[in-house]
Amino acid sequence: MKIVIDAMGGDNAPMEIVRGALEAAKEDGLELILTGRGEEILGCMAELGMDTLPKNVEIANAQDVVTMEDDPSSVLREKENSSMAAAFRILKDGAAEAMVGAGNTGALLAGATLMVKRQPCVRRAALATMLPASHGSVLLIDSGANADPTAEMLLQFAVMGTAYMRRSLHIREPRVGLLNIGVEPAKGTDLQREAYALLTEAANAGKLNFVGNVESREAILGSCDVLVADGFSGNVLLKGLEGIGILMLTQLRELLETRGRTKIAAKLAMEELRFLEQRFDAAEIGGAVLLGIQKPVVKAHGASDARAVKNAVMQAVQLVKSGIAADIARELSADGTEMQR
Repeated sequence: MKIVIDAMGGDNAPMEIVRGALEAAKEDGLELILTGRGEEILGCMAELGMDTLPKNVEIANAQDVVTMEDDPSSVLREKENSSMAAAFRILKDGAAEAMVGAGNTGALLAGATLMVKRQPCVRRAALATMLPASHGSVLLIDSGANADPTAEMLLQFAVMGTAYMRRSLHIREPRVGLLNIGVEPAKGTDLQREAYALLTEAANAGKLNFVGNVESREAILGSCDVLVADGFSGNVLLKGLEGIGILMLTQLRELLETRGRTKIAAKLAMEELRFLEQRFDAAEIGGAVLLGIQKPVVKAHGASDARAVKNAVMQAVQLVKSGIAADIARELSADGTEMQR
């Protein structure tokens, strides 16, 4: 299997991207293509003590870089020789089966949509992020790709999220919740009320297991398996949870390690603490999946370190193996007219 990686995207590029890619390249049967400034990529490898490329790693030279400040709507047209554009061309042409990038989210969405293309029945691709929850995990969709979607798009997000959870966690009938400020059907803006009606209609027709409106605190306490949201609200929720997780774990560690009476307890509970840290560590998940695109695209966190990059690559591998893209196309095309109204 061959995965293409934008080596210049993200806050810690290219060193951490290269380091993570080289770790992933140790997996049997995996081939990687790194797009970006060849001399810088080779320089990173030299710093890591490598004189030559591994046999299963190649470099596709691209001198330009998409920055976080670039305008997503025009960047790939204006920076055709960027590492991100090069990665998308490789994916589009079939030279790789999936792509990983940690760069500009808007540009990644635009490139995937315009170059790799959406699946036929999909109106907008959406970012799907797995969040820790009391019952295991909850899939947040959309977590940042579409700030102003329509109610029909939220319905499609629910369908795509359901297909993803069936494949990834083998949940036969994932419970779908709509992120809102209260559980009553009349809560929220026009968008939430219209989406509620469409999701209820789909549930009554046996197409979804819609459980109604869900408040953010209830979502992570196990009230649903798929949490549907507009990209603005979803991203605010995601970043808030990330901050709370970091704060709580930092304060817990300080509490246990800086007070005399709790230092012994900290040593005894260290294994459990490490497990807790892994549960709330975004680097362990890898990245968000861009659902609705014809080939798998994984958006790694902008601040990804080598461990996060490796996990994002392995996530892309699992996406290819799962056949989720075909599942989504099948689910939507089965009732494409209604989904696109």
